[in-house]
Amino acid sequence: MIEEILYTEIEKCLSELYSAEKQDIQFQKTRKEFEGDVTLVVFPLIRSSKKGPEETAEEIGNYLKKAVSEVDGFNVVKGFLNLSISSDFWLNQFIEAYKIEDFGIVKVDAAAPTYLVEYCSPNTNKPLHLGHIRNNLLGYSVAEIIKASGKNVKKVQIINDRGIHICKSMIAWQDYGNGETPESSGLKGDHLVGKYYVEFDKHYKTEIEELVSSGMEEKRAEKEAPIFKKAQEMLLKWEAKDVEVRSLWEKMNSWVYSGFDVTHKRLGVDFDKNYYESNTYLLGKKVVEIGLEKGVFYKKEDGSVWIDLSDDGLDEKIILRSDGTAVYMTQDIGTAIQRHEDFGFSNMAYTVGNEQDYHFKVLFLILDKLGYDWAKSCYHLSYGMVDLPTGKMKSREGTVVDADDLMQEMVDTSKSIAKDLGKLEGMSEKQADELYEIVGLGALKYFMLKVDPKKRMMFDPKESIDFNGNTGPFIQYTFARIQSLIVKYNSEISEIKLVDINKEEQTLIKHILDFPSVIQEAATNYSPALIANYTYELVKEYNSFYQNTPVLNAENKDVKIFRVALSETVSSVVKNSMKLLGVEVPNQM
Repeated sequence: MIEEILYTEIEKCLSELYSAEKQDIQFQKTRKEFEGDVTLVVFPLIRSSKKGPEETAEEIGNYLKKAVSEVDGFNVVKGFLNLSISSDFWLNQFIEAYKIEDFGIVKVDAAAPTYLVEYCSPNTNKPLHLGHIRNNLLGYSVAEIIKASGKNVKKVQIINDRGIHICKSMIAWQDYGNGETPESSGLKGDHLVGKYYVEFDKHYKTEIEELVSSGMEEKRAEKEAPIFKKAQEMLLKWEAKDVEVRSLWEKMNSWVYSGFDVTHKRLGVDFDKNYYESNTYLLGKKVVEIGLEKGVFYKKEDGSVWIDLSDDGLDEKIILRSDGTAVYMTQDIGTAIQRHEDFGFSNMAYTVGNEQDYHFKVLFLILDKLGYDWAKSCYHLSYGMVDLPTGKMKSREGTVVDADDLMQEMVDTSKSIAKDLGKLEGMSEKQADELYEIVGLGALKYFMLKVDPKKRMMFDPKESIDFNGNTGPFIQYTFARIQSLIVKYNSEISEIKLVDINKEEQTLIKHILDFPSVIQEAATNYSPALIANYTYELVKEYNSFYQNTPVLNAENKDVKIFRVALSETVSSVVKNSMKLLGVEVPNQM
C-alpha cells in the first residue's frame, strides 16, 4: 500500500535533509475537509529538522513530490502534510484487488493460532430471549470476523443444564403437565418447558401467600413452600443419580435442545462444541488442590477454600464451599482448563453481558496465578443490555421478549413493508417468503451489530427495517440494485484498462481498499460494529457515485467495463462484509 512506499522514501528524505536516523513516522487518513489522501504527522520530526512544523512539512512535501511518482501534490495545514496520490496508483491498486477472489478475507492456514469464542450459554428451563439474540449475534459475528482475519476459530457454548431452576420446571411438569409433550401440544420444546417454569412460579407464589396468611414469616415461607421443597428434594436425587429423575431430566432437556436448534438455525448461528454444566461442574474441584499446594488458595476454619485478591485491587473470593460443593467460579476455572486441553487455543473470548465484568476479571486473574500462561489471552466480550421501545413487541410470558417472537415479528414487518412498497413483481410466493426472511432477519442482525458491543442499546424494530439510513435493508437494496446492473451488462469482464477516473470513483476505490485492514481491526477489537459501519459508508459512497456517474451509458467501452467492474467489486465486498455479520444479501428486492 501507499504508506509502505511513503515510509521508505520519508526515511531517505529525513536522512538526506536532516541527517536523521530512524524516526517516528506516523500516517493518518486525510480529513475530509482537506485536499489529499494520506497525511504525515510532522510534529515528531521537528526535533531532527530543527525547524518549525510548517517549514519541515514544506521541505518533506517538495522532496516527496520529486522522489515519489505516486505523489501528485501536497498541502500543509499546521503540523500536518497532506499528500495527494495519483489516480493511476489508485486505479492500479483496484485492478489488483479485482483479480483477488474474496478480496480482504485471509485464507486460514492450518498452522494459524486457534481462537475460541464462547457465546449463547443458555439455561434449559426456558426459551432464548432478546438478550440471547444480541449475545448470539455478537459471538457468531466475532468468530466469523476472526476467522476472516486468518485465524482458526472454534465456537463453543456452555449449557446450564443442572440446578434448582431446572428442577422447578421438572416438578411443575410432573405435577401439572398431564403428560403434555411438544408433539401433543404443538409447542416448541423450549417453550413447553418454559411454560412449566412459569407454572412453578405461579404455584410457588400461591403457597407462599397461604403460609404467610397462616402466620409464617415470608422468608421462612419461601423455604417451607411444599413445591419448593419438592424441587430441592429432586435436585438431591439428581445429584445422587436417581434413575427416574435423571430420565425425566434427559427427556425434558432433549425437548429444550430441539427447540434451541430451531431458533439457532433460523438465527443463522452454530457451534463446534457444546459443554454441559452437568459434566463440568465437578471439573474445577481438581484444580483446588493444586491451588492450595501452590499457596494460591487458602482454607478457612470451616473448611471453605478462598483466594485473596486484595493486593490486585479486588477482594476475597470463595472457591469451594465448606461442604465441598463448587461455586460458579470453580466451574469456570475447570471448564477453561478443559477447553485448553481440548483445543490448545491461543486466545479465548467469552461473550457475556457486562453485569459479569467483575467475575471475568477474577477468573482471568486466578487462572494467571495458577500458572496458565494463556490466561493473559482470555478476553471478556462484554456487552450492554438491549432495550425496546415500550409496547413495541409482544412477549410470550409478559416478562421477557421471546427470541422466536421477535424474529417472526421482524419477518412479518418485512412482508408488510414489501407489500406496501409493491416490490414483489415477478416473484413466486416461495421467493417472496424467502425475501421476507432475508430482509426481516437482516434488519434485526444489522441493527444489533452496528452498535459498539460495550454500549447499552435501544432496538427499535420499525427503525431497523427502514429502507433509508444505516440499516440492513438499505445495504441489501443497494446490493440488489448492483446485481440488476450486472445482469443488464450481461458480458464477461476480460480486462480492465487504465482510464481517467473521477473523484467519486477514486473515493470508492480507496474505501474498497480499506476492507482488509477493517477486518483486521474488527478482529483485534472484537467489534462487528466496525464492519457494519464500514459497509454502510461504502454503500453510501456507491449510491452517490451511481446517481452522478453513468455506468452502462458511459462515454466509451473501456470506461463502461471499469465502472461495471467497480460496481461488481463493491457488491462483492458488501456480500462478504454482511456475511461476517451473519446477514444474507438478496439478488432481487
